[in-house]
Amino acid sequence: MSKIERTIEFVKGLAANFGAKNGDLVSSYIFRNNTKEDALNQGGAFFGLISPDEEASGPYHDFSLVIFPDKDDKPWIISLVVGTLGFKNDYELAALPGVRRLFSSIVSEDGFCKTSFLDIESNLLKQIKTKVSNLDKSLQNYSKLISAYEIIWDPESENGKKIIAGFVAAYAQLRNFPRNSTQKKAVSKAITAVLKTEDVNEETEVLKLVLNRKFVVLQGAPGTGKTRLAKIVARDLNAEIFFTQFHAETSYSDFIYGIRPNLEAGSVSYVEQKGIFYESLKIANENPEKNIVLIIDEINRANLSNILGPIFYLFEYQLEDEEEPIYMDIGGGYRVNKVPSNYYVICTMNTADRSLAVVDFALRRRFAWYSLKPKEIGSVDQRQFFRDDFREFSRIFNLYASSEELSLQPGQAYFIAKTKEEMEDRIKYELLPLIREYLVEGLLINSKDEFSKYFYDRVGEGLFE
Repeated sequence: MSKIERTIEFVKGLAANFGAKNGDLVSSYIFRNNTKEDALNQGGAFFGLISPDEEASGPYHDFSLVIFPDKDDKPWIISLVVGTLGFKNDYELAALPGVRRLFSSIVSEDGFCKTSFLDIESNLLKQIKTKVSNLDKSLQNYSKLISAYEIIWDPESENGKKIIAGFVAAYAQLRNFPRNSTQKKAVSKAITAVLKTEDVNEETEVLKLVLNRKFVVLQGAPGTGKTRLAKIVARDLNAEIFFTQFHAETSYSDFIYGIRPNLEAGSVSYVEQKGIFYESLKIANENPEKNIVLIIDEINRANLSNILGPIFYLFEYQLEDEEEPIYMDIGGGYRVNKVPSNYYVICTMNTADRSLAVVDFALRRRFAWYSLKPKEIGSVDQRQFFRDDFREFSRIFNLYASSEELSLQPGQAYFIAKTKEEMEDRIKYELLPLIREYLVEGLLINSKDEFSKYFYDRVGEGLFE
């Protein structure tokens, strides 16, 4: 068998492993193969998978997975291509943000991904020729129709096979080939193998950021571990920790300093109330050898301009010593001109709460912002992480959510439970109501059918009565 023939068998095997049917009565795809000697010599050679609704030969519609081979030891290209007849059934699919998101996540610097998969006018031939010149004849008819591509330097190398498997898996996910958990895991594994991911140590990164910037906001959806990470970083600093949680009624007098009435025996007197910022800052100033960390949970639940407005000046992380320092009285005659070097503030912000006001630019400029995203984890304190449920949620969000809606995805903490029964209860009484609320608010509308199927299959409950 030739290299092309071996690769064709490899692709068909991958498709079957990912759940594709390829029988006489039912088939998940039509296999096109134009790799005869004249096609290889004259240009135009390709093979790949197209929609089963299309004809076995001739022009076709919609997305296809196409490999452009070369008979010599020169690079190949694997690509997601729209047929020369354009869109028929895949227009709405091409418009989903997650389709481009999926392929852009597996394309390396050697490849390319169009900004919009609805674009079948932009010509990529010149761009491709700068990287691979041997396939220009083969690509001429498809150069406007390629949505994403990757160069395969050697299709039979370990890396070449990994790239092919990743693209076939992405196409399998696009076409809903997987029908059971084994096939879904195989698809996920193949895509994960080529994902452009960095091994990020969040604890190390945030610690470095806190040491450098002093004032940091950890932002993310519920369950992504924001508060937990804030406490871990504070402990890494060997700091004394002060903790507060903001809410709609939090005021300057609660957080910094105020005067409160004291009613005793029918008489009225007034006493000073020192807030947590006042107390923690005073301790930091009086104990320069001790690190102090103030953790503010749910910072965006309060009116920040009212609470922090008068002291924004103190949160300039590059505030330099001045010949004539500017002092401000933060309450009770306690005057400060800057935050001491041993004082740190770590805040958390819930990006999924749609009722909260947008944080103003004055605060954004003074704080560093670190985003926490849902991620796979191991077991926690003898509790299981239900990876399959997490991956299904991630798949649906990644496919249907807009860039803004991605911040609504429940974090990994939602998928931790001691038993299967506890996880089912969490799905039924926490995750299902959450997704239902999103849909009622007009969010994630395109994902309704997928989530309905997931909840019904998983716990026998429908999203709506």
